[in-house]
Amino acid sequence: MSRWKLALVVALLLLACLVGWRIYSSNAAPGAARARADAPVPVTVVAAKVEDVPVYLTALGTVQALNTVALNAQVSGQLKALHFAEGEEIAAGTLIAEIDPRTLQAALDQATAKQKQDAAQLSASNSTLARYEELKKKNFVSAQDLENQRQTVRQQEALVAADAAAVSSARTQLGYTRITAPITGVAGIRQVDVGNLVQANGSTIVTLTQVHPINVVFTLPEQNLDAVRSAQAADAAGIEIAALDRSDAHVIASGVLKVIDNQIDTSTGTFKLKSEFANADNALWPGQFVNVRAKVRTVKGGVVVPATALQRGPAGSYVYVLQADGTVAMTPVVAGGDAGNDQVLVSSGLAVGDRVVTEGQFRLKPGSKVQALAPGETPAPPSTEELAKDKGQGGEAQRRGGRRGGG
Repeated sequence: MSRWKLALVVALLLLACLVGWRIYSSNAAPGAARARADAPVPVTVVAAKVEDVPVYLTALGTVQALNTVALNAQVSGQLKALHFAEGEEIAAGTLIAEIDPRTLQAALDQATAKQKQDAAQLSASNSTLARYEELKKKNFVSAQDLENQRQTVRQQEALVAADAAAVSSARTQLGYTRITAPITGVAGIRQVDVGNLVQANGSTIVTLTQVHPINVVFTLPEQNLDAVRSAQAADAAGIEIAALDRSDAHVIASGVLKVIDNQIDTSTGTFKLKSEFANADNALWPGQFVNVRAKVRTVKGGVVVPATALQRGPAGSYVYVLQADGTVAMTPVVAGGDAGNDQVLVSSGLAVGDRVVTEGQFRLKPGSKVQALAPGETPAPPSTEELAKDKGQGGEAQRRGGRRGGG
């Protein structure tokens, strides 16, 4: 036999062995697989219950200070002293900084001296006018001279008034060398150190932010506008607003809605709202992002289920409902909103007492047989008899496959 014919025979023998092994493997496994497939799927089941459900609207909000003031120098000069600590809360009226006052003090002294000089001249002119009036009665002074003296007095009165305004302006400028806090707020990081020259209206020394109370600004879709306005009109105290942490797990502050913006943003289809929080414990901080929950109404006797029961498909929301025969049915539902405590309100599709699947849905399809478990319960391990039965079914399938392969 030639070499290439020998190689061909060997190749055919190997191919036949491979095919036989594949047939044997495919016939051996299905028995045990079918036995496992016929077993009920363990799932967690919870009954739908009735509650008075508060309806919330949720959004992402930004914390903003109630007031923010950048303290700038109003006069130029050398920064003489700072009287605050970075990060501390400063009461309104507290001295923040001092600018060297000597130049402005000299200007005030000069204006005061000028005022006194002009006041003395006015006093002398008034005395002269009084004498002219007496002499005019005796015709010792002409009417023209008397009128000229009166004009001189009027001019000097105007000078004295201008001097008073100059003194007031100089005193005001001198007062600007002492910078005080216009609001009660937390001091930020200082921007200028002592000894530097500061320019009028150009040098920010520090920024104060008022955090008691504090605001949270958020937006909602325009379709929620009527619900928010109706809720605000119905509750004189204001809509309840809760600020939650980023995981939506804990309420970190509670407040009320203060303002609905007067227009809808046409580019996003949303409107802006501002809420106010007492923030006594400083849980909120300017610039922080929080999840916002606004309570707009309460549904009396609503049907609620755990949020994990609600599934979403191409046709909308649905849940798996446990049937009397131990199977599940896919039931379309209409969700009515967040009910709090990880629950959702179901507007239609469910009745009180319907048992819905909350865990294990990924293994289900309509008609699947299930093993209903309570929350936190785990399925019991298979018994010795069940394991022996599965093993026997698998061995019988292997034997049947071997006979078919041998035939």
